[in-house]
Amino acid sequence: MNGTFLIRTFGCQMNEHDSERIGGMLRADGMTPTDDVADARVIVLNTCAIRENADNKLYGNLGHLKPLKAEHPDLRIVVAGCLAQKDQGVIQQKAPWVDVVVGTHALPHLLDLLRRAEADGPQMDVAEYTDLFPSALPSARDDAFRAWVSIAVGCDNACTFCIVPFVRGAQRSRAIGDVLAEIQGLVREGVVEVTLLGQNVNTYGRDVTIPGSSRRPLFADLLRQVNDVEGLRRIRFTSPHPHDFTPDVIGAMAESDKVCEHIHFPLQSGSDRVLKAMQRSYRRERYLGWLDAIRDAIPAIAVSTDIIVGFPGETEEDFADTLDVVSRARFDSAYTFQYSPRPATRAASMPDQVSKEVVQERFDRLVALQQEISLEKAREQVGTEVEVLVEGAGPRRSSTQARTRTNRIVHLAERLDPGAFVTARITDAAAHHLTGEVVPAPASV
Repeated sequence: MNGTFLIRTFGCQMNEHDSERIGGMLRADGMTPTDDVADARVIVLNTCAIRENADNKLYGNLGHLKPLKAEHPDLRIVVAGCLAQKDQGVIQQKAPWVDVVVGTHALPHLLDLLRRAEADGPQMDVAEYTDLFPSALPSARDDAFRAWVSIAVGCDNACTFCIVPFVRGAQRSRAIGDVLAEIQGLVREGVVEVTLLGQNVNTYGRDVTIPGSSRRPLFADLLRQVNDVEGLRRIRFTSPHPHDFTPDVIGAMAESDKVCEHIHFPLQSGSDRVLKAMQRSYRRERYLGWLDAIRDAIPAIAVSTDIIVGFPGETEEDFADTLDVVSRARFDSAYTFQYSPRPATRAASMPDQVSKEVVQERFDRLVALQQEISLEKAREQVGTEVEVLVEGAGPRRSSTQARTRTNRIVHLAERLDPGAFVTARITDAAAHHLTGEVVPAPASV
């Protein structure tokens, strides 16, 4: 195809990773990216399906594109990702001006679907399975120095609130040799930081065996082998499940100098009764015990989490338990969500759905508590000197945004080149970022 394309991405890092592959395929086919929606020949909306407002975002965007499509009939509109997998034919019923609906397993077929849409009209492919891993497709990354690397797709958990197994399927792990080969290639291109991606990264390898052996490769093995890749400086991973932070994973993190001192450790709720209803495989004290073990092994580690407010049947007592765990766990940051029912999940049909007003009031209390804790944790960094990786322009005209190994954003007054490593002295702190100044490198003798 010829002309320009525009991709809008909604959702998590997996969606961002898929968008890089979509952009890579379109570039490889001769197209160029644009930021101007009116100039685009192909517009891709790569969607998430986790929360209710994901649907509203998609159909709102499609509504805005309708007059553009009427004005430019040769424009091709694509809906990709998790909502494409979930809603399937409903999308073209609600928005018949959509040309292509491509599900999470069908990305390799995107170019063929676009060509068929040119000749035969709207196309849809929502295959339930593919042999081709997304990482095998061409990629167009925004960063020259950071990259996401998919190590597994799908999920074998059965959380009652989550739609991921429905739209992404069962877990499939990628061959460890393929993961390492991709990372080695990225390093040759100048990448210094990789983030290993999976719906549940720390169950990596449980669905495959090593050729010639009955042993399964484990996430701890992968961490250690990625740590040995020459030229790589930082390793991150997301998202894990608390239950699968086994001692071997904690040990591999502690022993691997390139693995950053940050974990995402999803709580979801601090109530044992709600955790059981969510079908989470832990209870509050066990969760806190795992967190203590991680902090004992890696004292400098920063911890972020996910918390859902207003799960069906949640009482004020249940919510008080969540506030108690948050106070005891002292997370560095938290992604807080108001529960919204998702079709195809068991929680959507549970009784005792909590009213919007009650959910909002509880949500506000949780956010206020976490803001207080985040600010206290951030202020502990003032006066320290830390290594930061420069990401790009900061909030002020001449400033720079950088990031610590603990995943904290640092604003620097100096203008620095993206991809550079510098030492920063932290001079001030807010709940969600730090302020620092560059420490000059010692003069060479």
